[in-house]
Amino acid sequence: MTHQTSAQNQRAIDLARETLAIEAEAILTLQKNLTQKNAEKFAYAIELLLACKGRIVVSGIGKSGHIGRKIAATFASTGSPAFFVHPAEASHGDLGMVTQHDVFVAFSNSGETSELTAIVPIIKRTGAKLIALTGNPESSLASLADSHINVSVEKEACPLNLAPTASTTAALAMGDALAVALLDARGFKPEDFARSHPGGNLGRKLLTHVRDVMRGGAEAPRTNIKASITDALLEITSKRMGMTVVVDDSQKVVGIFTDGDLRRLIEKNIQFQGTSLKDAMTPNPRTISPDLLAAEAVEMMERHRINQLVVVDANGALMGALNLHDLFAAQVI
Repeated sequence: MTHQTSAQNQRAIDLARETLAIEAEAILTLQKNLTQKNAEKFAYAIELLLACKGRIVVSGIGKSGHIGRKIAATFASTGSPAFFVHPAEASHGDLGMVTQHDVFVAFSNSGETSELTAIVPIIKRTGAKLIALTGNPESSLASLADSHINVSVEKEACPLNLAPTASTTAALAMGDALAVALLDARGFKPEDFARSHPGGNLGRKLLTHVRDVMRGGAEAPRTNIKASITDALLEITSKRMGMTVVVDDSQKVVGIFTDGDLRRLIEKNIQFQGTSLKDAMTPNPRTISPDLLAAEAVEMMERHRINQLVVVDANGALMGALNLHDLFAAQVI
């Protein structure tokens, strides 16, 4: 393994800083230019996407194609059916996937990409709307577009000013801006995002409800208020939750008896036989509905600094219980 000299290391660091500065400036320039005419074109693009009755078809070639694939995925994951089509493949049959109800989004820095300019007239004839993101407002794609969004940059971050760097960053940022504005216009909510990401951490948090992780039925620790403290201790040991829920004859929750309550009795030298469970329990425990999200149970536990929650129905009757271990096991936290 060869080691670079300190001068070579410093040059690498300087180039990294310059690259980040150039690309950051490119995005800031886009933001500054999003006024008046450019803003109107952006807003019209959102109108077209929002009115789309079919799907959003994204296309581009080379580095612009990579950006297009990412933006298509972002549209799809935020409530707008979308897919990517390679312009060269479109010329050989894939163009049949585009219908009059679709919106075609084309990425091309030059706006003159031959593979795109060859298929765009056909796409326009089908009746599909065209949104073009290019760095050249005078290009062929820009002139054919129903809405052209200017993503031009002053220069690339590449020292040779050749490799697509700042231009692809600008296109990516503007594509994300379209996706974010569109999801907001659709009224897209976190729950909607979770439904399209059921395998991810956010999906688990937003799709997992308390009833999915609680211990219900015979697994829920419960002790009648008329029972002895010894009975409560046996239930705590049996159910391994560090507590038992205290209920009345109608199964309504009246309290909770925990390991902490037990320690306090011992510290005060209180005899179990002469003490009723009602006097030893903690009344009015924290409760939660089974229909709430498990993430809300986590928030409640953290806010009140507790490790267990009692799950009750609308009438206050015991339905189950859960603790931090259950939430960890469900990968909610």
